[in-house]
Amino acid sequence: MHLKRFTDAEPYDAPNHRGVAGLRLQGFEQGGPENQWIGYSQFLPGGGAGPDSTPFEKVYVVLSGELSIIVDGVETVLGAMDSCTIPPGEEREIINRSNHVCTMLVVIPYPAGTRPGAKS
Repeated sequence: MHLKRFTDAEPYDAPNHRGVAGLRLQGFEQGGPENQWIGYSQFLPGGGAGPDSTPFEKVYVVLSGELSIIVDGVETVLGAMDSCTIPPGEEREIINRSNHVCTMLVVIPYPAGTRPGAKS
């Protein structure tokens, strides 16, 4: 078992994000997960990301608050304990349209050649 306490989570800056504080809960460390990493995102009111896409899928799990996700011009609001999968290459935009902080878990596979112990 690889244990990591919340107090030991390291902040990270995600590209093309605004009004967001991210913490890496698991991943990119020896003994941690081999296939994906887990982020904890805190979106301030008006905060968001994109529009953009990535070459790998992402899973979002809203823990508290609500977050709008826009794909192909369709806006979907996720509330507490709602989740979605964004497939590789799908362009999405995320916006916190509420006046409350939205917290979300993000599960993302490692980019090629970056996982711990990966041979370059």
